[in-house]
Amino acid sequence: MKNYKSSVVKVGPYLLGGDNPIRVQSMCDTDTRDVKSTVKQILELEEKKCEIIRVAIPDMKAAKAIGAIKKQIHIPLVADIHFDYKLALEVIKQGIDKVRINPGNIGSEEKVKAVVEACKKKSIPIRIGINGGSLEKDLLEKYGQTPKAAVESALRHVRILKKLDFHDILISIKFSEVPPMVEAYRLLAKKVPYPLHLGVTHAGTPFVGSIKNAIGIGTLVEEGIGATLRVSLTGPLTEELKVGWTILESLEKRKKMIEMISCPTCGRCEIDLISLAQKTEKFLEKINKSIKKPIKVAVMGCIVNGPGEAKEADIGIAGGHGKAIVFAKGKILKTVPEKEIFETLEEEINKIIS
Repeated sequence: MKNYKSSVVKVGPYLLGGDNPIRVQSMCDTDTRDVKSTVKQILELEEKKCEIIRVAIPDMKAAKAIGAIKKQIHIPLVADIHFDYKLALEVIKQGIDKVRINPGNIGSEEKVKAVVEACKKKSIPIRIGINGGSLEKDLLEKYGQTPKAAVESALRHVRILKKLDFHDILISIKFSEVPPMVEAYRLLAKKVPYPLHLGVTHAGTPFVGSIKNAIGIGTLVEEGIGATLRVSLTGPLTEELKVGWTILESLEKRKKMIEMISCPTCGRCEIDLISLAQKTEKFLEKINKSIKKPIKVAVMGCIVNGPGEAKEADIGIAGGHGKAIVFAKGKILKTVPEKEIFETLEEEINKIIS
């Protein structure tokens, strides 16, 4: 499926699908009915470059909170709804940017038609969300808990929307393990022309989950599949965003504003490189929003891996015995004692970005 090209849908200010950039999203873990806490979390996630945010809508009180939340945030808001079509109608009324609801699960055709007509009127897309762990009984009996069953489930929902002449559709088709997740999206991409939302669901804690998402999402993105992504982790939402952005930047699907390279250390390293790299990474994360042009920073353990192997770095250090050289684009600028390495690197970075 290399170079898969989907149709395009609009979510807030973003065009998703086609040749448009893959957008990074997350999902609030606050109670949507608590407007203050939900807005606070969304604004924090905006600072970490979240581009689309989803919230759970368990009841009508949560649905009615959408309007107040929308007024205080700056990124598209998505409602996650299960079964109750009235909740969908209310969030649409409140100004939601996208609705995640499976039309086959909300009852009669009249109920589905009511949601579709409301979405059409306000140009709001619908995301069909399939989870490999909650497939229809007849499909499980026929295919088992397999990618084929998940794809057929997605197609059932698609057929309902197409019958009602609705085409602003996105689809996700998630599994908690990488191989079936990748296979399901590949199969789906052969069947439909719609933008696909990528993710490995219930992926686990940050270490294991990051690896699973990087392999699953990264594989599909490299094949040209994917319009949006959400890295699912049992941990801080900011980590989800960090991993999502790193996947896209590593595959050069989104522009890197900050890149830090550092060596793995070896017997030649004579400074505390690990703590230095960690401090530098935290500093770069802190100044991320103020970066106006790309910057590449190198934190290297010795002269062997210094100006030579990291000569493309805008600024970098290479450790020695209790000291380090500071270099830029392969040119040595100065030598500083170990206790001054981080402060010097921080000063040089600030010079570049000012």
